Amino acid sequence: MSKRDYYEVLEVSKNATAEEIKKAYRKKALQYHPDKNPGDKTAEDKFKEAAEAYEVLSNPDKRQRYDQFGHAGMNGASGFSGQSMNMDDIFSMFGDIFGGHFGDFGGFGGFGRSGRTRQRVNRGQNLRVKVKLNLKEIANGAEKKIKVKKFVSCSACHGSGAKDGSYSTCSTCHGSGQVTRVSNTFLGQMQTTSACPTCGGEGKIIANKCPVCYGEGIVKGEEVISLNIPAGVAEGMQLSVSGKGNAARRGGINGDLIVLIEEEEHPDLIRDENDLIYNLFLNIPELALGTTAEIPTVDSKVKVKIEAGTQPEKILRLRGKGLPDVNGYGKGDILVRVHAWVPTRLDSEEKQLLEKLMKSPNFQGGPQKGSGKKDFFEKMKGMF
Repeated sequence: MSKRDYYEVLEVSKNATAEEIKKAYRKKALQYHPDKNPGDKTAEDKFKEAAEAYEVLSNPDKRQRYDQFGHAGMNGASGFSGQSMNMDDIFSMFGDIFGGHFGDFGGFGGFGRSGRTRQRVNRGQNLRVKVKLNLKEIANGAEKKIKVKKFVSCSACHGSGAKDGSYSTCSTCHGSGQVTRVSNTFLGQMQTTSACPTCGGEGKIIANKCPVCYGEGIVKGEEVISLNIPAGVAEGMQLSVSGKGNAARRGGINGDLIVLIEEEEHPDLIRDENDLIYNLFLNIPELALGTTAEIPTVDSKVKVKIEAGTQPEKILRLRGKGLPDVNGYGKGDILVRVHAWVPTRLDSEEKQLLEKLMKSPNFQGGPQKGSGKKDFFEKMKGMF
């Protein structure tokens, strides 16, 4: 089944602010939370659908890409995979939006399913890299391997931060990662839930810290990452590789790698969206007599016949020789723009030939009578 529009899912306009999107998602999350709708598969699917929509629209880069290309532009750019999203991942990424609200609405659930409380899950920071592509790589797609310096999981403690796995349950929150406070207000008693200040919401305390990472679970390192760049990308586009950013502290969720596309300038072809423009310079005899010209394409060269009497500024179209659309909607064209090249220096013999041609009726300025061509003013008179 095709995906619904993300703005439609959250019931917001395309001009909605970040705060309006956040409020809309909170409303949907409260409405379709699985603990509030036990056994209702439809509610769970809508809960995931709303999380997926918010994951994209709350990220300025992903929202810009979605607005431009729709769902097709999000292939590989979203950290989630629609209906296959894990509920724990949703709560770990967006639990701060829920706050303590779930615990206040009729006692259902809280931060997990079946009444579980949710421990805090650390998240690594995103990384940004630039990848430069030539026109051939853009036309055909490319696989790039890049070496990225970043935080990686500590090999000594396998990212746990604890030496020999030595953890102890937090005595303040008793392993839940949260503390609940009740305060008296003029409206009555108010209950709030927040992260445990002792363990930082993790529910556990490291008894013996790893001597390599000092209990953080991450160290500075580097990784070689393979990138599959789709055909048709353009300068300024951003791709997101889920989980390839900085490693998270103590076994949390890794950040994403944001890839910014840069485009190398081609020596002969000028890009105009999916079309390519080539400026062809021909001398007067070639334009008058006709000739064959060799036109460069992305992969090779093609020969094009220039008809006798071709006028300067005429545009020849080579269909399907341009760049593929990033969404798979066909290919652009190569537009060959014909220019007249006039020599700046002539010898005496060349001057005599041109002077003789100047006197010929066929070389008098303007289109010949009876040619069927109208100038600009004639066309305007015809309109009235």
